[in-house]
Amino acid sequence: MPLIGTAGHVDHGKSTLIQRLTGRDPDRWAEEKRRGLTIDLGFSWASLPGGEEVSFVDVPGHERYLKNMLAGIEAIDVALFVVAADEGWMPQSEEHLAVLDLLDVGAGVVALTKTDTVESDLVELATLEIQEMLAGTTLQDAQIIPVSGTTGDGIEALVSALERHVEDVGSSSDSGRPRLWVDRSFSASGAGTVVTGTLLEGSLEVGDAITTYPDGRAGRIRGIQSHEQSHEMVTPGRRVALNLAGIAHDEVERGDMIGRPGDWESTARFSASVQLARYVDELEARGAYQIHIGTTVDQAELVGVDEGLAVMKLSSAVPAAVGDRFILRDTGRKLVVAGGRILDPSPGPTRKALYEARSIDPTSGADAIATRLLEVRGVDKAIRLERHTLGGRAAGVESGDWVLARSELERLTGEALRHVEHDHDQHPLRDGLSIATLAGLLGVAQEVAETIVELSDALDRTGPDVFVQGRSIEIPPEKQAEWERARRELARGLAIPTVDELDLDPELLHLLVRNEELTRVSEELIYLPEQIDRLIEIARSMSDAFTVADFRDAAGLSRKYAVPILEWMDREAITVRRGDTRRTR
Repeated sequence: MPLIGTAGHVDHGKSTLIQRLTGRDPDRWAEEKRRGLTIDLGFSWASLPGGEEVSFVDVPGHERYLKNMLAGIEAIDVALFVVAADEGWMPQSEEHLAVLDLLDVGAGVVALTKTDTVESDLVELATLEIQEMLAGTTLQDAQIIPVSGTTGDGIEALVSALERHVEDVGSSSDSGRPRLWVDRSFSASGAGTVVTGTLLEGSLEVGDAITTYPDGRAGRIRGIQSHEQSHEMVTPGRRVALNLAGIAHDEVERGDMIGRPGDWESTARFSASVQLARYVDELEARGAYQIHIGTTVDQAELVGVDEGLAVMKLSSAVPAAVGDRFILRDTGRKLVVAGGRILDPSPGPTRKALYEARSIDPTSGADAIATRLLEVRGVDKAIRLERHTLGGRAAGVESGDWVLARSELERLTGEALRHVEHDHDQHPLRDGLSIATLAGLLGVAQEVAETIVELSDALDRTGPDVFVQGRSIEIPPEKQAEWERARRELARGLAIPTVDELDLDPELLHLLVRNEELTRVSEELIYLPEQIDRLIEIARSMSDAFTVADFRDAAGLSRKYAVPILEWMDREAITVRRGDTRRTR
């Protein structure tokens, strides 16, 4: 559901215009009605002639209430910029335009209000002035429509212009991770805590468990309303009121965010792209600033600034996401001075963070920013990035506590395949390259190497060994001859030669053991399968409790052989030892 938001100087007729368009007075407070001055955000809605239902947010125009204006303007789809014909362009006209420009709001209409109070030539002059002031901003092509909220003149043309923009607003994306920045919190009689806001990025249903961010209070959705209608579920893009259970109304306030448990992470430091307001020459690193993100406002310190980029430190944590837009206000000058987008909500040291930010296109989508950030970082132990990313699960691949860009995963997979193939060439009798060795060669944690192998179509793994899928190991002729010689020597009796005496290639020996053509009883002794069967048969022919000497004599072996053979049988659970005696199972 598209959201239309007003902007403009105080007393230029924004609220009157909303009341004319919707039939509802957006001013809620008695003081607002008494003074005829909008102090806080107002909300209304209407159905356009084409049947599209839209929400309206009305913002205060007085500079004293700019923080309230900023709390309501960030989520709008279409701007309704208001300039009064009798006063023309004013200071808050410029500052509100700067906010829209910095938030990259490009869809909008200018309502030239109070035309019933001035002559037509003054309307023309005001129109020319507005065109000049809009030049170079996101609203430079906005249609300027003379209207009167009092008489209704021009309202039909204004509605038609708004409807054209509304038709161009695409459906809100649903990442499955809902977030609602709270702009009102109150207690309703018989209902308890109610919070309102614009639902973004996901759907909510009655009964859903929710968490307040950044405080982490747990609650549940008891009821949902949108435009005074009850709903079991609401989709992103709608103005909604949530009736919450488990959270008192004084435990949640404007600036908090509602989301699902564990979906989001809060941060007090991030890197960002920064754009100056057109009336500002430079950003002073030592200035005192307020930052506005969603509906929250916080103190911000610029700890690093470099050609349109900055690293910011906030006085408290906020649930910020990659790509979130913000407004920066100079508290000394009481003026909006800049805006921008969050690039990295969990950056490293300032110098490194600025270096990484230089390679990111701040005009790209949140997923593209996150993907590029992961590419710059390589493999990064930053699972927090997932929770800072609107579509984070599409941006990278999670591996334990690590995140890989998909392009980085592709690069590492190719590199892993080359390492494994090289190992096969160098060691043709090995089952494969150990996962720990592969991780070391790739320069990643073992859990990351395990993920790479698991997702690869070319690699496979048995136990610790990684190998190329479909690989078969063939013993070359010279090694086959070596094996036949060793087999003959072993087959002469149970008092076999030791491993050193057999002089088998160690890799050939390991292969034969893996293929169960040999059984390794100890570091020094290996037996053929038929010999193992004979030794087990001898043990089972013994009395219920036999000693090493008993077994030695029965097998015709020295203690050198009898002890390791029986210890192997103990490990294999063929025999059970009790003190100096054993019995077979």
